[in-house]
Amino acid sequence: MRTLILTASLLLLAGCAGFGLPRHDPAQAWIDLDSKQEDTALQALEVDDKATEDNRYFQIQPGSHELTVRYQFSVQPTNIGPDAEPLWRDCQLNVKFNDFNAGERYQLQAGNIGFRPWAKLYDQQRKVIGLGTPAGCQHT
Repeated sequence: MRTLILTASLLLLAGCAGFGLPRHDPAQAWIDLDSKQEDTALQALEVDDKATEDNRYFQIQPGSHELTVRYQFSVQPTNIGPDAEPLWRDCQLNVKFNDFNAGERYQLQAGNIGFRPWAKLYDQQRKVIGLGTPAGCQHT
């Protein structure tokens, strides 16, 4: 029985490994996505108004680009009113940067303060190189 469970576990892990992120193309810039708070979702939507192929990251040509992300988060009752339920927000943010470099990894982080989402783009040295501007939110 243990052998069966071990075999099934290894097959499951091997299957999940196929769904990992692709290799980073050294001729392009790579942007990892990270939401800073629990129970949130951050997704890559567009590069220069064109839909991304994979919403887990951006991989782009060097140069100037505008990235659009979708950030979903919950506004807690402490920011709404004493008898309120959490309120879910679904927002888009745009981040522009003029000098993406080939082979470099960047990180785009998002979070919120109450109803207001924010996004920051970091270079490899953890220096903030871009800030997100809200592009619209909806309540869900």
